[in-house]
Amino acid sequence: MTNAVKNRVVLPERKTTPLVINGDMNLAQRSTSVTGLGDGDEGYVTVDRFRHTAAASSGRFTSKQTAVTDLDGFNECLELDCTTADTSIAATELLQIDYRMEGKDLQHFKKGETNAEYITVAFYAKADAAVTYICELLDTDNNRHIAKTFTTGTDWTHHVISFPGDTTGNFTDDNAESLRATIVLHAGSNFTSGTLATSWAANDDTNKAVGIGSFYAATTRSLKITGFQIEAGDYNASTLPPFQYESNGVNLSRCQRYFYRQGNEGNYHPLGSGVCESGTSAYIVIDMPTKMRTGPSAAFSGDGNLTLFDGDTFNTSSTIGSTVSGSQKVRLSVTPNSSVANGHGATLHVQDSTSFADFDSEI
Repeated sequence: MTNAVKNRVVLPERKTTPLVINGDMNLAQRSTSVTGLGDGDEGYVTVDRFRHTAAASSGRFTSKQTAVTDLDGFNECLELDCTTADTSIAATELLQIDYRMEGKDLQHFKKGETNAEYITVAFYAKADAAVTYICELLDTDNNRHIAKTFTTGTDWTHHVISFPGDTTGNFTDDNAESLRATIVLHAGSNFTSGTLATSWAANDDTNKAVGIGSFYAATTRSLKITGFQIEAGDYNASTLPPFQYESNGVNLSRCQRYFYRQGNEGNYHPLGSGVCESGTSAYIVIDMPTKMRTGPSAAFSGDGNLTLFDGDTFNTSSTIGSTVSGSQKVRLSVTPNSSVANGHGATLHVQDSTSFADFDSEI
């Protein structure tokens, strides 16, 4: 797995910061391709900031970051490919991709006020066939939603979907999730048996995906998405503000507010430093490259891939005990596999180029 950031030309555009991070799909810290995804797979797997949910279906798919060669201005996309079809759709089946946003970033939408702003979702999509999917907005603070259909084509199509402002319920002004923009690709009757929620209303699953086609209809199904943006205002394809490109460095830093992978860079890559508290333990402090949304969870590619160095000895197969996480620093309690020199400085390393540490503060 690689930290995949591709070079591209940054075009001139508006001076404000785009609301959507990594909307050009240019960064994939976790992996550029994951196969065999399906029932029970939920989370961020390839392209940063875009989350997958797959439930109850026997269908399977691959998620990957793919090069774009036939759409001006974009070098990468998120591609999903059906690898196992499912034409017998159970009631609880669901497949969707979503983008989740903090309430503190959404106050300019003035949701819950009489002058609430329209919310426009726009993206480019290309598929193997004309298939109807759903674009849904979910207000997670007030459990309200609205949805519209869109139909893919076999060439890149710019979908611009405008939703009226909601005068009921404010977005909470904090760093927790307030709004979820979702592309629904497959759904069972639990999500299709009502009437599509084309106006803001209390969230009702039966009104989520009425009229949807099925991504799992055949193993020829494929969907590519890029140029994902969200704007305050009522726009169409002619009036939509231009997509805001960011440099690779800025994009990476903004993604690392939510997820940071350290490692994959060579043998004995250092993670952090600290001190040996006794002959059998050490604490290590790892600095985050940017302030994260919250104190992150820490996960490692395997305790056996961690090495503690006390200035004299490399202790392979060191294990992690407790973790104390702040938004800018993470403190680890480390148990070496053999005695260390009490009071010595210590550094923690991954053992090889395939090992890594993940720090996760995603929504």
